[in-house]
Amino acid sequence: MFDTKIAIVLRNNLAGWQKLNVTAFLSTGIAAQYPQIIGEPYKDRAGNLFNALSIQPIIVLGADEATMSAIHRRALEREVSTSVFIEEMFATGHDAANRAVFAEYAPDDAKVVGIALRADKKIVDKITKGAKMQA
Repeated sequence: MFDTKIAIVLRNNLAGWQKLNVTAFLSTGIAAQYPQIIGEPYKDRAGNLFNALSIQPIIVLGADEATMSAIHRRALEREVSTSVFIEEMFATGHDAANRAVFAEYAPDDAKVVGIALRADKKIVDKITKGAKMQA
């Protein structure tokens, strides 16, 4: 049904709250980059309106540190736009601090704990090779 695929890959040794936090943040990055994936608002039988959601499924995968680094590298090599969350961002409290700490790292030393991407299905599969379905 979709030519593209949205994947979020989380480092598999994160605490439960961290997985949820990172997934939420990365999802907003994808929505901001690709606003066309957001559908129409939902309306229940009583007429209450609710926020619009993604029209496309999002797969959540898990990977170890080495695989996360490889996924990050592959996405950069293929010039695929990504949302990235690094370990040091857990210690910050707001967007400006997140961006400041993020800027202190390069791809070779970033401790990536989450990465989200949307691209052609085959490209996403190649980039996320080695990651497994998140349980």
